[in-house]
Formats: sequence, C-alpha cells, structure tokens
Amino acid sequence: MMRMIKKLVGRLIYGFSKTLSHALDALIYAIETGVLLAKSFMKGCALLISMGGCLFLLLMIGPLGSLLFRNPVVFPILFLIFIFPVLGAISIAYLKYIKYITTHYLFHLASHWMDSEKVAYRSFRKFKEDFRRAEAERIRREQERRYEQQRQWEERFQQWHQQNAGWQGSYQRSYQTGQGGRSHSGQVGGNPYEAFKQKYKESCQILGVSEQSDQYRIKLAYRKKAKEYHPDVSKDPQATQKFQKINEAYEFLNEDNIQRYQRMQ
Repeated sequence: MMRMIKKLVGRLIYGFSKTLSHALDALIYAIETGVLLAKSFMKGCALLISMGGCLFLLLMIGPLGSLLFRNPVVFPILFLIFIFPVLGAISIAYLKYIKYITTHYLFHLASHWMDSEKVAYRSFRKFKEDFRRAEAERIRREQERRYEQQRQWEERFQQWHQQNAGWQGSYQRSYQTGQGGRSHSGQVGGNPYEAFKQKYKESCQILGVSEQSDQYRIKLAYRKKAKEYHPDVSKDPQATQKFQKINEAYEFLNEDNIQRYQRMQ
C-alpha cells in the first residue's frame, strides 16, 4: 500500500514538473522575444540617427519634438524600450537557472518516489553545482565551435591569397621570357570569398531572413524556425534534417560572419 502511495506521489510530482517546465519555457521565450525586438528597434533608431543626425535634431527641436515630449505616455514607453533589454537579459539568465535546477530536482525527486531502491536521493544543492558545470561546458563548446569555424575560413582566405600571389609571380616571369600567361591555366581552387557569400545567402534563405538582417532579427527567425521544426513537436517526416540545417545556418550567421559579409559588400 505504501509503495502505491509513493508511486502516486511520484507521478504527481512528475506532472507538476512538466507543467512548470513548459510554463518557464513560455515565459523565457516571451521575454527573449521582447528583448530581441527592443534591441532591433534601438539599433534601427541608432542607424537612422547616424544617417541623418542633423535632420533628427531639427525634428526634435521643432513642433514634432514638442508634441512628443508633451505626451505623458512617450517617456515611459521610451524608458521601457531602452531599459528592458538590460532587465530582460538579467531575468532570462535567472529564469534559466531556476528552470534547470528546479525541474531537474523535481524530476529526480519523482523518480526517487516511484522507485527509491533504484534511484538514490540527491539534494537540491547538487543540482545547483550541476547547472554551473553544464553552463560552463556549454559556453566552452560554443566558443570552440565558433573559433574552429573562423579558423577554417581564415585558412581558406589565406591560401587563396597565397595562390593568387604565386600565380601572378609566375605569370610575370613567364611573360618576361616570352611565354605570356599560357604557363598557367588559372588559379588553384575555388574562390573562398564567393563560397562564403553563397553559404551566407543559403543560411539566410533557410532561416527566412534578408541578407541585411542584424543578429537580433536572425535570432528571432531562428527561434521561430527551430520551434516549428523541432523533432519533438513537428510532424514533418524530415523534421530532424530540417532542424539540423536550421541550427547549422544559425551557427554560421554569427556576429563575426555578419560583419565579414557586410565588409565584403
């Protein structure tokens, strides 16, 4: 009888844990979306001001500025837009921390109640330590992947420049001996700059964003696509392959590659 009661309690804890996990995910998703939209708006405003700073100042000094500043709603809205990214980022980090340690602890507690002989009890403090280790490992892996990706592209660019320099030197020597440029039929290997641009365009197409999109719009599009094609929720038979392509596209469209692509234009 006692064993049945323990199993029932364990199932109730498990059900509560699932509900709590989904609720926290939804809250984190909503705050992240708000933060990304606010950052994108702020970047757009900064770009607009940089393109026409004098015009902006004239508008603010003129009747339009007076109308805006007299409106009691304008200042609170602007304050929220500019302060929300900071408060939102702090809230997201804290909520992710709470979600990890709370849900993992409750899932473990549910398993312990349902079968205490196989699952030994672990304290709440242990899950705090697990989170710190998992987060440090996640950051390390992301940095390694990003560094390796950048290193590979830099090597391709460097090899391309070296090959071009060698080809030009051979061309000049052969030209001086009267052979013209026939000693070399062309450069070795494909142009990595064109390959980079092509991959950038393909990644943007996968996420459904324009090539001029900033990192905030790209992240918004990624989260939408990843949610749509996540293998656990999507009924698409090719969901796993599409989800993998979406992740690869987002990983490629990092801040370094966005800036590199803009410099190439």
